[in-house]
Amino acid sequence: MTQQQIKVYATSWCGDCRRAKRWLDEHHIAYDYIDIEKDEQAAAYVMQVNGGLRSVPTIVFPDGSVLVEPSNRELAQKFGLS
Repeated sequence: MTQQQIKVYATSWCGDCRRAKRWLDEHHIAYDYIDIEKDEQAAAYVMQVNGGLRSVPTIVFPDGSVLVEPSNRELAQKFGLS
């Protein structure tokens, strides 16, 4: 049985996406990176979650919760690292 992973919906050119990825990497938190510019279904999902907006990063957790464009502080709080 594979462990469900965090999904990071992002784009390569997005500064907030790079910052969130860097934060996750620095804290050794595993995630699946999904580039919504290369995956139409992922882009549609992001728009569905965000009321029609292509807001990235959209981070989906195994418990079903979602953070959209989170700050480093919000990420730390989510992982109990604040």
